[in-house]
Amino acid sequence: MFEHIDINYLLVNYGYWAVFIGCLLEGETILILGGLAAHQTSLRLLDVIAVATLGGMLGDQILFWTGRYFGPRILPKLHRQQATIDRVSGLIERYPTASIFSVRFLYGMRLVGPLVIGASRLSPIRFSLVNLLGAAVWATLFVMGGYWAGEALENLLGNLKPYRLPIFAGVVVLAAGVAWYRHHRAKVRVGRSSPKS
Repeated sequence: MFEHIDINYLLVNYGYWAVFIGCLLEGETILILGGLAAHQTSLRLLDVIAVATLGGMLGDQILFWTGRYFGPRILPKLHRQQATIDRVSGLIERYPTASIFSVRFLYGMRLVGPLVIGASRLSPIRFSLVNLLGAAVWATLFVMGGYWAGEALENLLGNLKPYRLPIFAGVVVLAAGVAWYRHHRAKVRVGRSSPKS
């Protein structure tokens, strides 16, 4: 079944769209895959970084403006995210510019963080400029990570074309495993810090 899938065709025709849409949401896994694809010359490295930067920035801008206009109604309903909301609020009070830049790098804050920042009444221009810088650094780091992973795998395995599908599937499975582990660890930490009746 899988041997009939033309990965190169899919990457060339849909790769940039996949990177853009993936970066509107979380993005790290798709960035690593985009870097791997750039290493294999299916996609152009600088174009992957540019598309990822645009998607990452736009996703956070949408969340910022959602928080700006609907934050007071949305945030009180996010009971499970209350610890994250409190953490981001504390960061904004102490380090407003650094919190804009770093929120996308902190696990569990990528979606909630910009909502809280938007609701905090920080300047939209300030947010946009720092958000662009943060998105560019984030995209560059993860795409280059994927690119260098491709380099290391090629040194280990030789020509990667026969292994593309297993490599891509492996990255997705590994990323899902890491996300599950982080989520489980966060739940355990919240359970330990909750007051016992």
